[in-house]
Formats: sequence, C-alpha cells, structure tokens
Amino acid sequence: MNPISRKNPGRVAYINARLLDPTSGTDETGALLSDGTRIADVGPRLFNDGLPEDAQVVDCAGLCLSPGLIDMRVQLREPGAEHKETIESASRAAACGGITSMVALPNTEPVIDDVAVLEFIARRAREAKLVKVYAYGTVTRGLKGRELTEFGLLTEFGAVGFTDGLTAVADSQVMRRALSYSRTFGQVIIQHPEDPALSGGAMNEGEVATRLGLAGIPAAAEVIMVERDLRLVALTGGRYHVANVTTAETLDAIRKAKRAGLAVTCDTAPQYFTLNENSVGDYRSFAKVSPPLRGEEDRKAVEEALADGTIDVIASDHSPHDQDSKRLPFAIAEPGIVGLESLLPLSLQLYHNGKIGLLDALSKLTSGPAAILGLSGGSLAVGAPADLTLFDLDKPWQIDPDSFQSKSKNSPFTDYPVQGAVKRCIVDGRCIFGTDDARES
Repeated sequence: MNPISRKNPGRVAYINARLLDPTSGTDETGALLSDGTRIADVGPRLFNDGLPEDAQVVDCAGLCLSPGLIDMRVQLREPGAEHKETIESASRAAACGGITSMVALPNTEPVIDDVAVLEFIARRAREAKLVKVYAYGTVTRGLKGRELTEFGLLTEFGAVGFTDGLTAVADSQVMRRALSYSRTFGQVIIQHPEDPALSGGAMNEGEVATRLGLAGIPAAAEVIMVERDLRLVALTGGRYHVANVTTAETLDAIRKAKRAGLAVTCDTAPQYFTLNENSVGDYRSFAKVSPPLRGEEDRKAVEEALADGTIDVIASDHSPHDQDSKRLPFAIAEPGIVGLESLLPLSLQLYHNGKIGLLDALSKLTSGPAAILGLSGGSLAVGAPADLTLFDLDKPWQIDPDSFQSKSKNSPFTDYPVQGAVKRCIVDGRCIFGTDDARES
C-alpha cells in the first residue's frame, strides 16, 4: 500500500528560477509559491529557511519564469470553420507557446455580435480545460459596418473589447458613435488599419509587386485610416487601439497622438518586424498577410517603435488556414499565418539581436495586453493569477510548422532559426504543458 502523501497538489514551489516580471521590473534569481489558482509568495529570498513540506517542488534549474503570455489577437475559427482550427486545438497550440490567455477575434461564423456566440465560446473553453479564452464583440452587426452592436450587453457577458476583426470600420460616423458609446462601458475599440477603398491588392505596393505583376496595397491605406480615427478619438475621448501596425507613417501619427494625451495604443505581429515584402519571393502564398508585409524601411520602423515604446503589444495574429485556402495563386489565396507556437521565440529575437531589453520584450506579451484589456494576468505579484510561463531563454532551434499543435500549418517561418523554448505553461496553478527539463519532486 502506498503511503498517504503529505503534499498538497494545489501548492507548488518553483525554485532556482530567473524571475522576470515586467510590471515590477524584477529580473533576479528566486522562487515562487502558487497556492491554488493564485500566486501566494515570490521573491529572491523565498524558502531561504527551507521548503514547505506540503508543496510540490519544481526545480527550474535557472530557467526563466515569467507571467503567462497574453495573446490579444487570435482567430479561433470555431464556430464555423472547425476544419481550420478549434478552440481545443488552438488552446493546445497556445499552451505549447507559453500563452496562458488568448483573445478571439469575432469573425467567426456566426460572428460574435450577440450573447449566444460569446456563451458558446466560453463553454467550449471550459470544456477544453486548457488556456483562458476571452473574446471581442463586433463593433457592428454582422461586420457590415452600419449598425452598432449592444456594447453594454456584450460587455456584461464577457466581451473584453470591440472590433470588426479583419474589416475596418470605414464609416466615420459609425466610428465616432462607437468611440463615444464604448466610453460608457470603459471599453476599447480595436481597428484593422486599412482603408477598404485602397486595400484591394494582394501585397505591398512597390517595386516587388510590380515585378511580380500583383496589385499593390499602398502604405497610405494604413495611415489614412488611422489619422482619420485619431481625429475622432480627439473628438470623442474614446479609447482606441490600432491592430497590426506596419508602416513608419502610421507609427509617427500614433506617437503624435500619444504625446497629445489621447487614449491610443497599438500592436504589431512578429512577421512585421522579422520579414519584409521580399519574403513573398516567387508568389509564396504563406507570406500573404493582412496588412501586407512592407518594405525594409517600414520593417525597421516597426522594430524601432517596439524599442521606444510606441508599440505597446506584440500579438500573434494567429490566422489558421487549410491547404485549400493557401496553396492557390497568390492573388486569390487567403491572407494570414499561424503564430501561437512561434510568438515567444520570434519576439525574443528582438532581445537576442540587441534591439530591446528582455523585460521590455516580455511586457509586450504580458502586462501590456493585460492593461489594455483590463485582464487580471500579466504579473508575478502576490495575489495575481498563477498563470506562468517557464522558458529556456537561449535554447536554439528551428521552427517546424509540421510539428505545430494547431490544425493548420500555414507559416512562412519553416526552418527559421530562433532562440528561446517554452518548457512549462501553467494556468491557474495547473501545469497544462511541460517537459522534463524542469525537475519536479
């Protein structure tokens, strides 16, 4: 007969960890104790007087322990396109990527413009029992850009913001009303930054598009939309977030708005600071994204904006597509790439290349999105959710989309060299992904 264990499975002591907390500026060796779903204690001298007898012990062996990553831009495809992705498969992929919370765009089928779809997503996330899944509501009914949805009701049932996803809110009066209405509920409006009248092409407008004979999307399509919206933010006092910023001119406009005190934030995705329009090569549809990959000067501008704090968040922009949607002539292939499992290592490239500090890079994956969306994670503070990511900062490897947990494999990063590998992913104190590299007793 096995003896009765005195260890409480709800208490876990993580020792010999490099604690990284962007919120407090912590970067030091120490330990963390989780008790149930919360962080009970943390610090460099924790357990100096001995380990708690009732806790499981995880020896992190010098690996980095940070708040769990929060991905604020994910397409789940469920309901409506489960052959591309499901909430469960996306949750498994997120766990492998160290992401403890993800926020779903509302362009599902049906779209998230009523409470029933929000409740469906919440129920499916509970059934998966993996990462935390939040969702946006649509700004307009049916993504049609005309009639506003019930912001108050959707907020009451869990919507953490409002966006029309990959469709820009093009009507100025509708955007003005959305920004004004959202203030009542303390919500943020998230805009896809492309003027629809100018964004009918397949890739970035310029020499490469001309050589390939493809219709181009000018950089002006982005800044025109954002500059209009910034004037509406000044008019209404609403909170406004620009998704997937890709151009230097847009970033300059956002800098100016922030200096003026407007409630403006923005994000970008790894492809916009790691790749440029040349990655399209000879019509590589896996490099087709929306907004498109830009020229090298714009890529550098995105990198610089991450370093100077203009860009608040790095999101995966996870957009799963099956082979039938991507292995088509470039002009008609669907835009988007999968990104949950490559988000952390691609973001860490900024640190390894000396472009940004480690805590600054992590803030754009943790505390940054938490603050914008009002989520409780993103910190190693006592009392915070025990949502944690344990990773090896320096481990070299090559990205292999065929090994992804995501149902779809549409990534332009095949064999791309990176440094940084997730070893454990912990949600509410539960280890939902882990390896033997961190020893448990």
